[in-house]
Order: sequence, then structure tokens, then C-alpha cells
Amino acid sequence: MASLHSSLLLPPSLLSLTSPSSSPSHILLNLRPSTTHLRPLFTTRRRFGRSFAVAEQATLTEAARRLYVGNIPRTVNNDELAKIVQEHGVVEKAEVMYDKYSGRSRRFAFVTMKTVEDANAVIEKLNGTEIGGREIKVNVTEKPLSASDLPSSQAEESQFIDSPHKVYVGNLAKTVTTDTLKKFFSEKGKVLSAKVSRVPGTSKSSGYGFVTFSSEEDVEAAISSFNNSSLEGQKIRVNKA
Repeated sequence: MASLHSSLLLPPSLLSLTSPSSSPSHILLNLRPSTTHLRPLFTTRRRFGRSFAVAEQATLTEAARRLYVGNIPRTVNNDELAKIVQEHGVVEKAEVMYDKYSGRSRRFAFVTMKTVEDANAVIEKLNGTEIGGREIKVNVTEKPLSASDLPSSQAEESQFIDSPHKVYVGNLAKTVTTDTLKKFFSEKGKVLSAKVSRVPGTSKSSGYGFVTFSSEEDVEAAISSFNNSSLEGQKIRVNKA
């Protein structure tokens, strides 16, 4: 029974070590070389740790090379923006953000530079300068939303009710929320839904939003009543979307 139990636990190559003739010291001496098979596992773990650290560092470096460029004219496209920025460093990617509903430029973009030094040079040279009569803002991309903030942002997007009777609301203060916008426009018509666009990856308003109504009459009333009116300290622009 003992030999049967041993054969179940040990591979054939080690069965001879369990024979009565083998002394305990011999068993220990013969088993020691097998522990060398564990070394590659520890090596892999150490290498994985180093690889993870390298990947994490690369991510941080990329974030420092990625710039937010805000308040650009609607006419500026990717190529034009890249030409403006590359005067101060090597551009890897320039991407103007467009609204998926209206197709219009959202007046901001993201530019990834080749090096952190290039990114810093662009901020120093272009932040506060003018493009097409508009003073632009250039800085490192905004701090990302925490995981707890993301569901609410996604919920706002999914709850928005689109409609052919819709207005575009521009020059919103960064503090304006979707609820604020909806309540403000509800004074002059039946609001179906409202949405404030946010700077991607942040909780900040990107300066515009949309409000949908149940009829074209409500749209006209909203434009005539609220265009150039003040909302949280800023004059807003209201027109058909």
C-alpha cells in the first residue's frame, strides 16, 4: 500500500528514491537539483516587474507630450493645426475634435509631440497667442476623470434625447452642468433633453451644449429669448443646431 501511495505522488524518475535502501540523506541530496527549475519563474517575475515599470513610465511620458489646444477657430483642421504647431517642435499627431451631431469643430484639439521638450516649447510659444483672431489656450492635457466620475458622464450621454428641433448653445461657462442648461431653457419651452459637452476625460465643460425641444416653435422661442443672454456670468450664443 505504501509503494502504491508513493507512485501516485512522485514521477517515475524519482520512484527509486523511495526504496528502503535509499537513506534520507541520499533523498535530500538527489532532490536539491530539482529546485533549480524554480529559478526561471522568479526571473520571469522580476522581468515582468521591470517591464511593467517601463510601460508605466512610457505612459507618463506620453501624457506629458500630449497637449490640449483650446479656443481654436472652427475652420482650423488637423493639417493646418499641425503646421502651426510644428514650427516649435516635431508633431506626431494633431487631432481636431468634431461634434458627432452637427459635424462642426468643437474648437479644441489634441496634439502629441515627439518629446516632452517639444511639448514644453509649444506651450511656451503658443499659449495665449492668437489664431484667426482667437486667443488659444495650450497646456498639458487635463487630469483624467476618476473611475467614479466616468459612469455619470456616460449616463448623461446615453440619456440624451436627440430631436430635429434642437439648438446649439455656445460660450458656456465651465461650471454649467446639463441640469443647469435644461432648467434654464425650460422657462421658454418644453425641453426634451439637454447635454453639456465635456473636455474628453475630464469633468469640465468644453464650452458648449445642445438642447432639444418638442417643436420648432419652441426652438424659435429659445433663440429669440436666450441668444446673448447671461448664464452663470457669461453671454451665451444660441442658434439652430
